[in-house]
Amino acid sequence: MLREISIRDFAIIEQVHVTFDNGFHVLTGETGAGKSILFDALSLVTGGRGSTDFIRHHAKKAMVEALFELGESHPVRPVLSELGLEPEDPHLLIRREISSSGKSTCRINGQMVTLAMLKQVGTHLVEIHGQHEHQKLLQVEEHLRWLDAFGGAPLKKRLQAYQEIYREYRDVVNQLERIDADEKEVSRRIDMLTFQRDEIAAARLEAGEDEVLEQEHNRLAHAERLMQNAADSYEALYGENRGAESINRAVRDLEEIVPYDESLSGVLELIQSAYYQVEEAARQLGRYRDELEFDPARLAQVEERLRLVDDLKRKYGETVHEILAYGQRVEAELEKLEHRDERKAELEAKRDQLITRLTEQAEELSTLRRTAATELEGLMELQLSDLNMKGTRFSVAFHQTDASDFTPHGIDQVEFLISPNPGEPLRPLVKIASGGELSRIMLAMQSIFSKVEGAADTLIFDEVDTGVSGRAAQAIAEKIARLARNCQVLCVTHLPQVACMADVHFQIFKETLGESTRTRVKLLTEEGRTMELARMLGGVEVTDTTKNHALEMLRLAEQTKKAI
Repeated sequence: MLREISIRDFAIIEQVHVTFDNGFHVLTGETGAGKSILFDALSLVTGGRGSTDFIRHHAKKAMVEALFELGESHPVRPVLSELGLEPEDPHLLIRREISSSGKSTCRINGQMVTLAMLKQVGTHLVEIHGQHEHQKLLQVEEHLRWLDAFGGAPLKKRLQAYQEIYREYRDVVNQLERIDADEKEVSRRIDMLTFQRDEIAAARLEAGEDEVLEQEHNRLAHAERLMQNAADSYEALYGENRGAESINRAVRDLEEIVPYDESLSGVLELIQSAYYQVEEAARQLGRYRDELEFDPARLAQVEERLRLVDDLKRKYGETVHEILAYGQRVEAELEKLEHRDERKAELEAKRDQLITRLTEQAEELSTLRRTAATELEGLMELQLSDLNMKGTRFSVAFHQTDASDFTPHGIDQVEFLISPNPGEPLRPLVKIASGGELSRIMLAMQSIFSKVEGAADTLIFDEVDTGVSGRAAQAIAEKIARLARNCQVLCVTHLPQVACMADVHFQIFKETLGESTRTRVKLLTEEGRTMELARMLGGVEVTDTTKNHALEMLRLAEQTKKAI
């Protein structure tokens, strides 16, 4: 859970450092003081959208740093391990900076990470709920995702099995669609591939042939010079002033005097070795000279062959090896196109088999969802009853598509329905729920989903009590306090009924120094809480009556929390 957050030059925050505890935290203050900015900063540091608009006026960059404490079984640990970011101690430090140039940098425990990696980690650390999340309740496509999350591991496993078959099914369908493409285009493709195959085949290329031809071309093109130089070299060794004979004479002279001075024996061996090597070199030069011939006809053949190879290289590859590989690919594609009827029959048979398997998986998936939906309906009605919506009916409606109209998520379309008052029919949320009702429905769902495996242990509610008052506000306050017994909760509120139930209370206020305005955060003492609640109850002027009312609210809140 979240332990500390440091913010510098973010919006109207110059510098703020806040330490958090367990339980229920509230943030209160005047409208425009910057309460929601704290949550914007927390969203940024857990992978939210960044913008240069967040940078404080005249500052070069905005920085947010958050410290989280991880339990042994925290859901983020497997994600960190997969990313190679497993922390050595129970703490996780995340830092995000946005510069005035628009560059964003993210670090986890000092290690640079991508924004995608940060989002992947942040999803398991914090869940932020505000008016935007309320609107998600009105998006029918989101309802299936909520239901699948509630279904837990068994439903997730079944969905993964279905999606594996679905991907294979879509691949087969795509192949069939390509086969059924415009026959003229297929015919043109066959003609082109046939020409390419025949052109490559007619060349009868051999791997490495181009290198051998280049070598032969060099010999034939320079045959006269090779002949002349070979002959001159041979003459130098075996001509009138033969080098070999001079060396031989030196050998004979040394052999006569070595018996008188053995120190010359090493020199004699070197000269003898040189004589034998020169003699061998002369013999090889002689053979090379005698075998070498100038063949203009063969040179023309080689040059013509090289031109053919170069022409094929321009079309099909930079080397003979690449040309031959391209020819193999052409042959394989031609095989498919020329036998597409047989291939189509095979794919159709495979598609039908996959449809059967998909149907089975989709029906099993749907059965699991219906079971989960029944459980969710019962839990939601209990939660809504606690939130002063007794008698409200909540239902998960299923609309199945045609058995063959598969989607990546199965054949189910799910929509949440509600009947706020007894006797009224169930209707879609978007058509019936008011803002206050949406707030309570979201809170009810979050109370349920906080216990789902893999849920984040820090929940943030940004004015989820909007549109409620009186008994409904008290019900929301008690529900959040109960929720905070199992996880850490941070809540921005304007309702004193909610604020008095908190375990930790922060006041957010703006301070103006000269021409500069900045947001400050203050941890309230008991006396400070009393004054803040009195302000929330009475407005600008705090009277003895509002202070006494605030004290009474705090006393009753403590009694209520003990009973929860």
